[in-house]
Amino acid sequence: MQRIRLRYTKRGRLRFTSHRDFQRAFERALRRAEVPMAYSAGFTPHPKVSYANAAPTGTGSEAEFLEIQLAEVRDPQQLRELLDESLPDGLDITDAVEAHTSSFADRLEASVWELRLDGVEVADAERAVAAFLAAETVEVQRRTKNGLRTFDTRAAVVRLEALDAPADRPGDGACAILRLVVRHLTPAVRPDDVLSGLRATADLAPPVPAAVTRLAQGLLDEESGTVTDPLAPDRDASPAASTTAAGQSAGAAQVPEGSV
Repeated sequence: MQRIRLRYTKRGRLRFTSHRDFQRAFERALRRAEVPMAYSAGFTPHPKVSYANAAPTGTGSEAEFLEIQLAEVRDPQQLRELLDESLPDGLDITDAVEAHTSSFADRLEASVWELRLDGVEVADAERAVAAFLAAETVEVQRRTKNGLRTFDTRAAVVRLEALDAPADRPGDGACAILRLVVRHLTPAVRPDDVLSGLRATADLAPPVPAAVTRLAQGLLDEESGTVTDPLAPDRDASPAASTTAAGQSAGAAQVPEGSV
């Protein structure tokens, strides 16, 4: 069987699509594109699709991931194009690689989030960020399926900064942008939890709900606080990449001495 890892988006109004709604839309796209899926055994076989760390309903995303298993070998880029054409605009397949490594879910260590705070001055957002980062712990409460839980949001936040809104954005009122890097811990700390922490530490309360978008998720570089592409190890391990690298090395070795 061949395994393909896909990156997809939730844009515009499609950010309100629940994970279950996306699953149904994606399985319909698999059928429309006539993808030769591998199926589970048992009385109710289902296509072998593994979803990883889906964003909460209501948040946009540029970096959602899943893996599918095929019964026949297909070119990943052709498959990406077929699936993208079969999905509604906003649910877009933006990348596809053949899996050559294991433990893909373990590489999703952190996420980069962008929070748009309409009605909030940048100076106020900067003061709130400074107070949050200065605190040793910032505890918030959230109701889960297991009841009300209290957890520390500060421990999960790797980076947090306040930025000016883009000059070309619609409207001319106050607007601050928060850029946030969050570790994937248990329990998971979500962007709205960080907003609750900002409210607790600095009384920052946006007058309208924040527009939240996940920009990236993947491996966390602790030194720089950046998040790297989780599909990169599969690209690097692909036979095509190895052949290209070998060809480049051989070409470099054949350069006549003194010609550079």
